[in-house]
Amino acid sequence: MGKLDGKICLVTGGSRGIGKAIVEKFLQEGAYVFYTYTTNKGCENLYDAWNKEEEKLTGICADASDFQKAQEIINTIIKKHKRIDIVVNNAGITQDTLLLRMSEEQWDKVINVNLKSVFNYTKAALRYMLKQRQGVFINMASVVGITGNAGQANYAASKAGIIAFTKSVAKEVGSRNIRAIAVAPGFIQTSMTEKLSANAEDFWKSSIALGRPGTPEEVANLVAFLASDDASYITGETIVIDGGMI
Repeated sequence: MGKLDGKICLVTGGSRGIGKAIVEKFLQEGAYVFYTYTTNKGCENLYDAWNKEEEKLTGICADASDFQKAQEIINTIIKKHKRIDIVVNNAGITQDTLLLRMSEEQWDKVINVNLKSVFNYTKAALRYMLKQRQGVFINMASVVGITGNAGQANYAASKAGIIAFTKSVAKEVGSRNIRAIAVAPGFIQTSMTEKLSANAEDFWKSSIALGRPGTPEEVANLVAFLASDDASYITGETIVIDGGMI
């Protein structure tokens, strides 16, 4: 038996990187998983392998910042399964540049995809979880949302917002047995970090106590634990997974 047997889950931004690792881990733990994507490249084999068994996996193309689409997706899940147990708000982008060079469009895009999306899917799922008197929200933040980082004012602000949003939601709905937790990864080896220069990568690695970047699978293991009943007394927290970087 898996930690998430029979649970109905949604992962935004689930076709690559940390999101894809979370989708796969949830499937391994027995969940039914819906995931959103804007590009599905790299997820086809995963989809084929798991969809052969009881239609365990469903991918939906969606812009995470679209409020109406979030409502539609949650309603689709409810129509099919009559409930939703876990929402992982993972969708995120970067558009890094120094503040003086940052355009309004770069600011708005990062805030909308990273932060507004968390509002969108939390609000859409919450009314069903309140009726169920059960549910878990796991929101992917970042250590940058705690420490800040030069050239990432938009990204840092979005991730700090996720942390504060998560704490607020946890206090609002804890009495209904609904949990909300933020996960703050550090330097994780994904396509996003592959864009860094060699010098920048060396700088980040030198600050990590374990001396290496993390893997998406290590983050997924943490998320699966937090989503499970094994973590039933954890809510409102920001769990850092960074190999000792901060």
